[in-house]
Amino acid sequence: MLRLLCVTAHPDDEAGAFGGTLSKYAESGVETYVLCLTAGTAASHRGASKTNEELAALRRLEFAESIRHLKVTCGEVLNYHDGALDRECFADVVGTLVKKIREIKPQVVITFGGEGAITAHPDHGMASAFATMAFHWASHTNRYAEQLQNGLAPHQAQKLYYGTNDFMLPERQPVSLPPASALVEFGTELLERKVQAFKKHATQAPLFELFETNTRKRGNPHEERYLLVAKNTPGVIVRESDLFAGVVE
Repeated sequence: MLRLLCVTAHPDDEAGAFGGTLSKYAESGVETYVLCLTAGTAASHRGASKTNEELAALRRLEFAESIRHLKVTCGEVLNYHDGALDRECFADVVGTLVKKIREIKPQVVITFGGEGAITAHPDHGMASAFATMAFHWASHTNRYAEQLQNGLAPHQAQKLYYGTNDFMLPERQPVSLPPASALVEFGTELLERKVQAFKKHATQAPLFELFETNTRKRGNPHEERYLLVAKNTPGVIVRESDLFAGVVE
């Protein structure tokens, strides 16, 4: 069974940044998983919530609706602090992700680049750092060895990709986007599913028009772009259209 793990920072990232890819692979029979590090309680847009606890509960429900719409196999929102991932204990967060990788056993992991995507959000960049080290350390017996004593085994995922884009947001902090080595294309039906999945995040309704406009104005709105940054076999970067190209089950 092929398995894809996506590591994000906030509820709505799964749809906005990776929705077409997740939906495409889910439809093709790949088991798809999303780990979201925070419940998004530092968001400017808060819906009807009056407290962080109420907002967290709403955003968890929205996340569940979004991944259901994308046909994702399983998703989980963790409990790290939104807007402060750079102040979390690095080893603790990576350890949590290592455990998840050893449990899920994905062949492919996708996440943000260290620049923080087109929004330059620091949490996106930290999600990249955590996921990158977890990708590497999950296969090492000398990392989080206590997990191995409790029945888990090391797992070496075969490929790690950073999501990237073909445009920038001029009103945001400057970013240096990863160049694309893989273009994942999907049809109009999945583009619409991606847009509608983002709109399941009702607390973020003020962003809907901006998101949809930017999504549809891309050079090719029917694709999501990635850079292959790590692979379990030596080689050179080649252009890909399938994140599972060369993967062994």
